[in-house]
Amino acid sequence: MYKRLLFIALFLSGAATVARAQQVQIKGVIVDKDTKEPLPFTSIGLKNEQIGALSNEHGVFIVPAPTQNTADSLVVVALGYARRAVLVKRGVPLTNLTIEVPKRAVELGNVTVKGGKVKNLGLGAKASNPGEGMIQGLPGSQYAFFVKNDKKKKLGNVRTVSFYIGENGFPREPFRVRLYKADGNYNAPNTDLLTENVVVSAPQGGQWYTVDLTPYNIVAPEEGFFVAMEWVVSGDKFFATNFMDDYTPYGQIMRPTFEFKESRTWNYSIGKGWSLITASNGQGLRYNAMIKAEVDMIK
Repeated sequence: MYKRLLFIALFLSGAATVARAQQVQIKGVIVDKDTKEPLPFTSIGLKNEQIGALSNEHGVFIVPAPTQNTADSLVVVALGYARRAVLVKRGVPLTNLTIEVPKRAVELGNVTVKGGKVKNLGLGAKASNPGEGMIQGLPGSQYAFFVKNDKKKKLGNVRTVSFYIGENGFPREPFRVRLYKADGNYNAPNTDLLTENVVVSAPQGGQWYTVDLTPYNIVAPEEGFFVAMEWVVSGDKFFATNFMDDYTPYGQIMRPTFEFKESRTWNYSIGKGWSLITASNGQGLRYNAMIKAEVDMIK
């Protein structure tokens, strides 16, 4: 039985490889419109077919050409840049496409404290030990947890964000830190608060990993904000593949927490957008990403 299953798996894998080899592809690079510098880890997706890819650290990407419609829009979403859409056609390969995206003007301000004191306030997960389970994504996917200002404190700038990295998987793989306002549909993550490309790597798993964000002067929204981990891939492990391919995750693994009765965690997939995670542990406590933040509290 085992040999038969192995044969089937190898056969399907081989068939998928042949299909990919025959597939018409679009290849190119994403660059800054003004500086012409490549933009690493940029999301590229076909709007109608809802498939996509992530550019590598050199801004290079590969996606399949449209197969369902005569034409489609290749949508580029780069951190800190305006969205760009490029018309692509079914069956028409592109091998040296350069897509220039303009920088989005963002004003970051400091909170000015007059006659008050600034203290540290912790938001998000409080537990020291994670719950059972794993949270792992494909390159370009994200899990965002809403660090809610439950006690309605007056907030200042974001100091740090922390992720509980699991001991399994490959905990030292890089990931990108994302911060969002809860201003999307149904209060989903939408507007970037952190517009810089902050890619970090934990020294080991089985513990909290904290990222200092004080240099970026991010003002925390009064209701709270989303903190997200975005899976990226380094070196020769990944070359801007499209996610119709079979892919074995090898990156870091986040752990969940079951501290909250409400779902505060959203998942993002390239080409499909954000969706709320509603799983629970059967005791009325929701499955949430184990993420926390420290912000200035103004008294």
